[in-house]
Amino acid sequence: MDQGNTAFILIAAALVLLMTPGLAFFYGGLVKAKSVISMMMLSFGAMGLIGVLWVVYGYAIAFPGSEGLVPPWSIDWSAIGLESLLEVPEGAAYPPLAFVAFQATFAIITVALVSGAIADRAKFGSWMIFAAIWATIVYFPVASWVFNFGLADDGSFAYGGWITYGMQEWFGVGAIDFAGGTAVHINAGAAALALALVLGKRVGFQKGVHVPHNPPFVLLGAGLLWFGWFGFNAGSELAADGTAALAFVNTIAAPAAALLAWLIVEKIKDGKPTSVGAASGAVAGLVAITPACASLDPIWAIVLGLLSGAVCALAIELKYKWGFDDSLDVVGIHLVGGLLGTLYLGFFASTTGLFWTGNGTQLLVQAIAAFAVLIYSFVLAYAIGWIIQKTVGFRVKNEDEVAGIDTVVHGEEGYVLEGTRA
Repeated sequence: MDQGNTAFILIAAALVLLMTPGLAFFYGGLVKAKSVISMMMLSFGAMGLIGVLWVVYGYAIAFPGSEGLVPPWSIDWSAIGLESLLEVPEGAAYPPLAFVAFQATFAIITVALVSGAIADRAKFGSWMIFAAIWATIVYFPVASWVFNFGLADDGSFAYGGWITYGMQEWFGVGAIDFAGGTAVHINAGAAALALALVLGKRVGFQKGVHVPHNPPFVLLGAGLLWFGWFGFNAGSELAADGTAALAFVNTIAAPAAALLAWLIVEKIKDGKPTSVGAASGAVAGLVAITPACASLDPIWAIVLGLLSGAVCALAIELKYKWGFDDSLDVVGIHLVGGLLGTLYLGFFASTTGLFWTGNGTQLLVQAIAAFAVLIYSFVLAYAIGWIIQKTVGFRVKNEDEVAGIDTVVHGEEGYVLEGTRA
C-alpha cells in the first residue's frame, strides 16, 4: 500500500468536505438576512443526510464494480454498510475506505448545490425528503455511469458505466469527465432548474429586488470553495503525480481568468465590478474546469476560464427573461458552466479534441453524456419535487417568506446584537 497516495486521497477528501460549509457561506451571504440560517441549514442538512445514506447504501449503488458494461441501475449488495471494504486487499494502492470517503464528499456537495435554487422559500423537512430521494435515484446511479470504471493491466477499460466504458466501446472514445462536470454540476444544475419551476417565484420576484445581505460571507464562501476545489480536481487522480499537478494548476488558472472575465462583463454591462461578481466568476471558472482539469494545457484552461466567466455572467440574466426564479444562480453558473466545460473538451481535449484531430467523435460523446444527465436529472427532480409539493408541501407560506423563514422554520435568527433581535 502506498502511504503517500493514501494520505493524498484522505487530505483531498477533507478538502472536498470543506466545500459544503464553504457553499453554506456562499449561499448564506446571497440571501436576505432573515433567511440566512435556513439557507445554510440546507447545506448542513445535506451533509448529515447524504453522509449516512452513502455509508448505508449510496456507495453500493454508485460503485457496484462488475465486468464490462455495468447496468445503468445496479447495486453491489456486499457493499451495503461498507463491511466488505474494511480489509485492504493485498497489493492495493490505497485502502478502499479512502476512496469511499473521497466519493462521499462528492455526493454531499452535489446535493447541497441544488438548494441554491430554492432559497428563501423552502421547508427544511421537505428539502430533506427531496435530498434523500434524489440522491438515491439520481445522483448515486449517475455517479456510477461516470465514475465507476476500472482499468485492465494494459490500460484499457475493464468495466464501467455507460458514459465511460460504454461510449468507449461504441464510439472508440469515452466521455471525459475527470472530476464531475456531468455527475456533479450538470446534474445539480438540472435538478435546481426543476425545483425552481416546481416551487415558483419568490414574492416580488424581479431584477434588483432580492440583493445579497452579506457580500463578505459570499467572498468567504467562494474562498473556501476554491480551496476545497483543489481536492475536488487534483484529488480525482487518486495519486500524487503529474496529472494531479496539472489539474491543480488548471484549478488556479481557469477560475482566475473567469473572475476577471466576469468583472469585465459587469463593468461593461452595469458600470461597476462587484465583489459578488468576483466570487461568482471564480466559482463559474471552477465549475467549467472540473471535467477538463486533466485534459487541457494551462493556456487552454485560461481560455476556458475566460469563456465561462463571460458566458455565465450573461447566463444568470436568463431567469429574468424566461421567468424562472433560480434564487442563487445554480442554473446560470453550475448548469451552464458544467455544459460549457464538458462540451469544450470536445473541441480542445488534448489528443482527442476536434481542434487537434479534425475528428468530431469526442464532441459527440461529450454532448451525449452532458444532455443525457441533464434530461435524466431534470425529469426525475421535477417529478420528486412536484409530488412533495402536492403532498406534504415544499414551499412555505407567502407571509412566512416575506417575514423571513429563519424563525418560522428553525426558531433562530442570524443576527442578534446587544440583546436586540435584528
